[in-house]
Amino acid sequence: MSDAPVFSIDPAGFHADPYPTLAQMRAQAPVCYVPELGATLFTRRDDVFVQEKRIEMFSSHQPAGLLTKVMGENLMRKDGDAHMAERRALFPALSPRTVRDVLAPQFRTIVQGHIDRLKPMGSCDLVSDFAMPVSADALRVMTGLTNMEAADMDAASQAMLDAAANYQNDPQIDAKGHAAAAQVLALIKDRLPELRAAPDRSIISVLDQAGLSLDAIAGNVRVIIGGGQNEPRDAIAGTAWALLTHPDQREMIDTGQATWTAAFNEYTRVVAPIGMSPRRVAQNGTACNVTFQQDELIFFMFGSACRDESHFTDPDRFDITRDTGPAIPFGAGPHFCAGAAASRSLIADHALPMLFDQMPGLTRAGDAPFQGWAFRGPTQVPVTWAP
Repeated sequence: MSDAPVFSIDPAGFHADPYPTLAQMRAQAPVCYVPELGATLFTRRDDVFVQEKRIEMFSSHQPAGLLTKVMGENLMRKDGDAHMAERRALFPALSPRTVRDVLAPQFRTIVQGHIDRLKPMGSCDLVSDFAMPVSADALRVMTGLTNMEAADMDAASQAMLDAAANYQNDPQIDAKGHAAAAQVLALIKDRLPELRAAPDRSIISVLDQAGLSLDAIAGNVRVIIGGGQNEPRDAIAGTAWALLTHPDQREMIDTGQATWTAAFNEYTRVVAPIGMSPRRVAQNGTACNVTFQQDELIFFMFGSACRDESHFTDPDRFDITRDTGPAIPFGAGPHFCAGAAASRSLIADHALPMLFDQMPGLTRAGDAPFQGWAFRGPTQVPVTWAP
């Protein structure tokens, strides 16, 4: 292991709310070894920003890593030319032009359908009743897995993510993750004949057209389901919660002083839905005055970086007028989220403005508990409105 200072955590408390502990780490031991996680954590923004790009030292290639074991080989766990080859193959499905011309009209239809379904009810849980199915239906279109139900998409995403963050080695969590991975593979096999007969710009189709093997397609689709369901679901419900909790911020959007994109950017800074990214130490060396040994595990803590006091005044406060430029909730290096443009379109251009515009009197109706540190979001956001 590294010779970084040892910093012990309470895993349950860290899962419930990691931010006080992460603030202590940034102040006292910004690069520290956490025995409960078996990893050395980088917690300051500038350290994460610089070191994430040192792929010769901190490699994404982790053949024995949890994410690879659950989801299979994928571009998130490759570096250099191997990573870029699969990223280029994926690009036609998620390019800004595809988002604008192909996905955005479908996003609007998806969001409108769920608003029409919910509007007469007068109340709902924004997580399970709106954000989850909106995110899942968008992901069904993006991936090409139109043969997968929205609830199954959400369940598979959560099961695989839980297994990929199962550093406590819970066998039940591991089994659920692998079962979900097998389900995704079976559904891809079912869809491939149709997509080969009528190719489109869905992720499965463009990867198949690029000549990737079935296993490579499945590995990439699984990892995209993980982030592509989790992050939009949590960001839709979480940003709505933040605006309902801070009505002055919502009013600034209504009066044209701020934008929905600013709200999305600030929420993902305050609560980064993907809170960390693991790396394998590829060679012995040093970083930030810490010595590392080959093959040990390190975590780049995006959620901590986005609350770094050296870049953000009063970093725990939700403020949509602040400059979020230094925030890195989507990563900073070559693994910057390929779906960022699609996520912004779905959330900031469609889900949030349509929800608030078409649900008059939208109001919080109860507590909104949050959980997670590797992946974080609200477990429920109960609301009411005038039907």
